[in-house]
Amino acid sequence: MITSRDGLCGIGELAERAGVTVKTVRFYSDRGLLPEASRSAGGHRRYGPGALDRLRLIRSLRALGLSVPEVRRVLDEEDETQEAGGEGAPGGGALEAAVAGRLRELGSELRALRWREAALRLVQECPPGERAGRLRLIGAVPAPPSTAPLVRFWRGWLPPRMPARAAGAFLDVAVPRPPDDPAPDQILAFARLNALTLAPCPGTAQPQPEAHRTAGAQGSAVLYAGLAEAYELAGAHLRRGRDPQPGEALDGFVAAYTSAYGVRDTPDFRRRLAGQLAADPRIDRYWELVAEVLTPPGRRPEPTPGSAHDWLLAALVAQTGAPPVPMT
Repeated sequence: MITSRDGLCGIGELAERAGVTVKTVRFYSDRGLLPEASRSAGGHRRYGPGALDRLRLIRSLRALGLSVPEVRRVLDEEDETQEAGGEGAPGGGALEAAVAGRLRELGSELRALRWREAALRLVQECPPGERAGRLRLIGAVPAPPSTAPLVRFWRGWLPPRMPARAAGAFLDVAVPRPPDDPAPDQILAFARLNALTLAPCPGTAQPQPEAHRTAGAQGSAVLYAGLAEAYELAGAHLRRGRDPQPGEALDGFVAAYTSAYGVRDTPDFRRRLAGQLAADPRIDRYWELVAEVLTPPGRRPEPTPGSAHDWLLAALVAQTGAPPVPMT
């Protein structure tokens, strides 16, 4: 309760009632968050009856981690509401936006902390002779981790001038999202994946599948759209532990190539396709590491486009009944 006759209180009384220091009150006043009602004859700050509630609101907003500019926007919106005859309770768009932004920041901070915790456990639990190597791998990955090197790797591998939508759809399945709460083994797998995509490719150009040259940019968009459907069907078989076999998944796999090449599906085409795919450059290590990143400890490995492709190729080779012959 303010005890002065004029209903105003000094900075010391306000600070005491709010449970803060005089320096804190002065800080918020100087930044325009806590307006003064007047000054005493001696030049001391005087605050009105609403100052205590306003100061408590400021403290609450700051305790949530909101910045001074965000607090100012919330208070300005509250003042405007009161001037318009509203209740003036903090709950408008400014508060919602600030809280949503802070939640996003906290989510990123928590992911970074969980990543660092798992990385520390990885170093702690590994044999002493392996620690230097693991530290180098982990040190190359920011916390929270970035997938930018993986995206660059695939953009260099995909056909030039491939439509952006098709390339983006492929990247969505080819680039694994780092786990929010990773185990040490998942940290190691992602760090190795990061190192793999940053390593220079052998030779003067990154190896490309024959389909990229044959189908071209537009054909590759058709190809990858069809492959995505086939991989999803094959993934269901992989999750059930089924051996490679003919069926809808294999037919969709072959149809992706016939559509991209503009040819018919025949036994001879299937035999030659098996040869082409068997001769294509392999990036098996990439897909092995992707599976390790995506799979929680003790669980069956999650299917990847790479493992689905291998399953479908094995089914194709078994169906043709003859050694693969390269396409010409």
